[in-house]
Amino acid sequence: MIRQIIHIDEEKCNGCGICASACHEGAIDIIDGKAKLVRENFCDGFGDCLPGCPTGAITFEEREAPAYDEAAVKASQIKKQEETKMTSNNEMIHTGGCPGSRYMSLENKDDSTAEVDGLVKVSRPVSRLMQWPCQIKLLPTRAPFYDGAKLLIAADCSAYAYANMHEDFMKGKITLIGCPKLDDIDYSEKLTEIIRDNNIKSVTVVRMEVPCCGGLQHAAEMALKNSGKFIPWQVITISRDGQILE
Repeated sequence: MIRQIIHIDEEKCNGCGICASACHEGAIDIIDGKAKLVRENFCDGFGDCLPGCPTGAITFEEREAPAYDEAAVKASQIKKQEETKMTSNNEMIHTGGCPGSRYMSLENKDDSTAEVDGLVKVSRPVSRLMQWPCQIKLLPTRAPFYDGAKLLIAADCSAYAYANMHEDFMKGKITLIGCPKLDDIDYSEKLTEIIRDNNIKSVTVVRMEVPCCGGLQHAAEMALKNSGKFIPWQVITISRDGQILE
């Protein structure tokens, strides 16, 4: 059938992932750093993905396309909700599933020195991770370690690019890491629940300079907005060579 559907100009697309997050039907994926309309029957043609595109890569077009399949969209949404509950429901994390996903608080020693031969003390790095797990998609939405917490929402790659990640950013914070390019979920929904349903004191986002990290920043900003709370937040961008960009 001939109908209105979106068109993505891959030459203009920077792979930020905002459109994929904005598409509630799940018609768009980020593949090889570019947004692609992978499920034409999931696109309703209303264009919720258009306003947020920073490069103007998305437009409407009239062409031959499968009819919008509302039933398939709803079935997909229900499946994603069930998958999210499986990883975020505290009771399920405690009683079943992978033991490595069970949440716990961690204690870090402040002493960053060690004795050698009982005489000399040398500096050694100390982990500042305060909880487990730390992946956004595995974390529960409610847990004791969120009470009064300062959140660090960080891109996976940032800890590898920035050498002093633990001391400069993770210390004293609950760390949530993710990559919107690799995880096929909408981070904003879970982050909204975490911020809304817990006593969160502040939010720091540490992202890489690459465009796809814009999806992580966007998810955090949407979560702050949708939580209905007004709390301090900041975004810090790390370059590929490990520098903090102003």
